[in-house]
Order: sequence, then structure tokens, then C-alpha cells
Amino acid sequence: MNLQTQIPLKNQSENLIDYTSNMLLLGSCFSDNIGKKLDYFKFKNLQNPYGILFQPKAIETLIQDAVEEKIYTENDIFNHNEQWHCFDAHSKLSNTSKDNLLNDLNAKIRLTNQQIIKSTHIIITLGTAWVYRFKKTNKLVANCHKIPQKKFDKELLSVEAISNSLQNILNLIRSVNYKATVIFTVSPVRHLKDGFIENTQSKSHLISALHEVIKNQSFYFPSYEIMMDELRDYRFYSEDMIHPNETAINYIWEKFKQVWLNEKASKTMDEVDVIQKGIKHKPFNPNSEAHQKFLQKLEEKKEFLKKSYSHITF
Repeated sequence: MNLQTQIPLKNQSENLIDYTSNMLLLGSCFSDNIGKKLDYFKFKNLQNPYGILFQPKAIETLIQDAVEEKIYTENDIFNHNEQWHCFDAHSKLSNTSKDNLLNDLNAKIRLTNQQIIKSTHIIITLGTAWVYRFKKTNKLVANCHKIPQKKFDKELLSVEAISNSLQNILNLIRSVNYKATVIFTVSPVRHLKDGFIENTQSKSHLISALHEVIKNQSFYFPSYEIMMDELRDYRFYSEDMIHPNETAINYIWEKFKQVWLNEKASKTMDEVDVIQKGIKHKPFNPNSEAHQKFLQKLEEKKEFLKKSYSHITF
């Protein structure tokens, strides 16, 4: 008896991820979830240098600024609630010091530029098609930074507008790195603050636009569809009943591994996992001979991996 609908996944035969790969992850918080897995297993990656970006135009702005090597100035930031903010970045970058914020923004733009150029894989997760336009400047923002909502107009990006944005993203990436494999996905996190119907409308715009654009120039991984169809039960959600819980994240990660990681990488991941669990191991007697031998073997395993992959450190 089959108690679950399974989404057919086509395993990739080319451009698979291994321990020589270098990845850039941008977008909604699901990028952070996958990024944590990549960190745990010691893959080379950079995640959301400007913090979580929920909508495609914000991602496009970051990539454009990075490719064009924009330099942020005082005109690009503002003070609110005793902190300096930038509308292009998440509030985690906000700072009480104007100079520190500008230095951080410019450092991360340079870092993003370098990462786009050297990435073998760029993974972009779209969260919502709803955007906020700051009335004073008539510009779309990545984050409202708790400024009163009356100062913004809320808009739903059309399928055409999202398609154009995604194509611009691909063109910008290709202008500096034509070899990178670009993987798009839609976040399974429902934005219910927008409303149930509005969230469905938003996700449908994202998915429709993606499938107009990807075709032969990028790839789509169905994380949203896996959550909605294969994991259609609230036991796979966290307490807020909106975000996937750890079980769901692990399940979707296994699906991603199945499609995008090569066999050799999977074997190395097993070795990394053994070391990670060994590091977390709490002995009954830290000074015992048995534990000292355990630690020695652990160090030998670390050194063995480092000989094969110099970037791996624990």
C-alpha cells in the first residue's frame, strides 16, 4: 500500500555537485536551511551575504550591484529607531554605526562579486511575489525595517515582471560566469501574513514565471511541490504551522542529494558525518585511555580528509 504521492525526480547526469564545487545560495529562508546542510557537510558555499531576500527583484538588485561592483554611500542608507539600515539588505546587517554599515555593505558586495565569478552552482530560492514600494523614492525594497506600512505601497509582481527579473538575473550571472549551473526553487514556506489566497496567488506567479524562463538555461528543483504533495501533513511543520520542521528539511535535503550530488560526494559526506558526530560526542571519562584513542583516531580522520580537500576544517 502506497500512502504517499511521490514526485518523480529526474537525476542529473551532468554538472553534479561534489567537494570541488563552490556554491552561492541566495533568496528565501529555505536557502539558509539547505546552506546549513552544506556547512555541516563541509561544502564550499556562501549563503545570503545580504541576509534573507524574499522576492525576485531584491535578488536581482543584489546580483546587479555585485556584478557592477557598486559602492554604497550615505545616499543608500538611512537612520530609523537609532540604527542605520539599507533597503537592499536584511535587518541583520543594520548597525548603530553608519560607517560600520557602509563598510559591511561594500565588503559583502565585493564578496558576492567574487563568489558569482567563481561559483560552479548558484541556487536561488524565491519566496514571494509580493513586494513593497517605498512611496518617497518609488523604489522596491528588500526589507521594510519596521518603518510604518503607510509609507509603502504593497504590490503583487506580475508573471511577466518576474520572468523579466529572472532573465535579468541569468544574463547578469552569464556576463561574468557563463559556466555556472543555476538552480531555482520556490520556498515551501507559506507567507500567510499576506493571506491564504494571496499566498497561493503569489506562489503561482513565481512558478509560472520560473517555467517560462528556465527551459534550457537553468534548472528547477521542486522543494515547494515536495512539501505540498509528499509531506502534506502538519506533523512536518514547526509549531507555527508555517515553516517546515527539521524532519521536512531533512527529507527535502535527501531529495536534493539524490538529484544533485554525485556518488563520490555522498561517500565523503558519510566520512564528514562520522567526524561531526565524534566532535559532539560527550565521554563519560574524558581522561580515560579509550577516549584518548578515540580522539587520536578522530584527528587522523580529519587529516585524511584535509589531504583530499584542503578547504575542509573542523
